[in-house]
Amino acid sequence: MNVNPQSLRSLQRLCGAGWRRLSSMQGGAMNVFDRSMKRKQKKWSSSLPDSDKYDYLKNEVGSRLADRIYDVSRTFPLALDVGCGKSHIAEYLSKDVIGRLFLTDISDSSLKKKKECEIPTHSVQADEEFLPFKENTFDLVFSSMSMHWINDLPGALRQIHQVLKPDGVFIGAMLGGETLFELRCSLQLAELEREGGFSPHISPYTAVTDLGNLLGQAGFNMLTVDIDEVQVHYPCILEVMTDLQGMGESNCAWNRKSLLHRDTILSAAAIYKEMYGSEDGYVPATFQILYMIGWKPHESQAKPAKRGSANVSFEDLSKLG
Repeated sequence: MNVNPQSLRSLQRLCGAGWRRLSSMQGGAMNVFDRSMKRKQKKWSSSLPDSDKYDYLKNEVGSRLADRIYDVSRTFPLALDVGCGKSHIAEYLSKDVIGRLFLTDISDSSLKKKKECEIPTHSVQADEEFLPFKENTFDLVFSSMSMHWINDLPGALRQIHQVLKPDGVFIGAMLGGETLFELRCSLQLAELEREGGFSPHISPYTAVTDLGNLLGQAGFNMLTVDIDEVQVHYPCILEVMTDLQGMGESNCAWNRKSLLHRDTILSAAAIYKEMYGSEDGYVPATFQILYMIGWKPHESQAKPAKRGSANVSFEDLSKLG
């Protein structure tokens, strides 16, 4: 397929714009996502008779987040999973680490399909933006693959900070700004070629550069933010879009375009294969995962030394050895 060079240059500038910047917000929550639509999408996906076959990405990220919980090397009598879906983390954890676990999700149908685990659990239908728990309740709060659908992410982080006990820890994973860049570019380029313009089909995601600021503004300290990637290979673009629906990860932004023309989809499929396809005929879909860890302050935590308190200079250190 021939690609118009001017259109390609436009897409190269725009395809990197798949994130939302939050660090400059001054009060007031963003209203990017239709939360009622996201509830319907999750209900539909969990009702599929073969819904488990779409859990591979959330299970993989859940296992990686569980590894980070084990790395903390302490026990947590009471923990909270925010936006748990069908509970993709607890099955990788043991009752030796977590005494009791509260599971919350915006979709009650997802909670009813929760996976079995050895930890005693309690299910509570709740929106991630409105946590119904008292202050200083939990020793650990974690969240995987749900926070990228939150409108008021700064407010949600403040609520998580509030329900944590002092010296409690929050560990989260969410999709980052480079997620599905192959799909985004292919759809936008196809629409430019076939329709003379394009609409957003992939949800905007948070940039990694914002996470540290957001966690700090929410009151967390001893912050850790890192990036990981999961790349999945599919036969073609239609399988990518089908699996996103099955995961409950379809776009729910208010400005989404509800329908794609058949010619545009066929064009996008050809562009996808031409630009990103491998020799074996498969196409990749990249999921950028942002991991974050933040602690609620407590007097027992180690504090950085005061500026100017060092008693050895760098010049002296260079003379050693």
